[in-house]
Amino acid sequence: MFIATNRFKVKHGSEAEFERVWRERDTYIAAVPGFVAFDLCRGAEKDEYTLYISHTVWATKADFEAWTKSEAFRLAHRDAGSSSNRVNYIGGPEFEGFESVLSLTPGEKAA
Repeated sequence: MFIATNRFKVKHGSEAEFERVWRERDTYIAAVPGFVAFDLCRGAEKDEYTLYISHTVWATKADFEAWTKSEAFRLAHRDAGSSSNRVNYIGGPEFEGFESVLSLTPGEKAA
């Protein structure tokens, strides 16, 4: 399993717009091979911003990398810097990728 996250520092007052953009956009991701799940998570409020992460789970790192090179990825991100996106950020998204080394489900024990 591979987990891909992007951290976003959204300036105060832009949180509702940021969430609206994510809620209303077509991500084109549901039918991509290896895609498992997506979450948009709101974190702590800091002095200047609210922290968010986008969190996707993939069957493999190769599936994630194929997504980033796909037409679906280009379509999903085509309006990211457009003027219709009125979100104020501090910096750009900060990517972090993680390969799973241990995964548990209810009732399982670590091996």
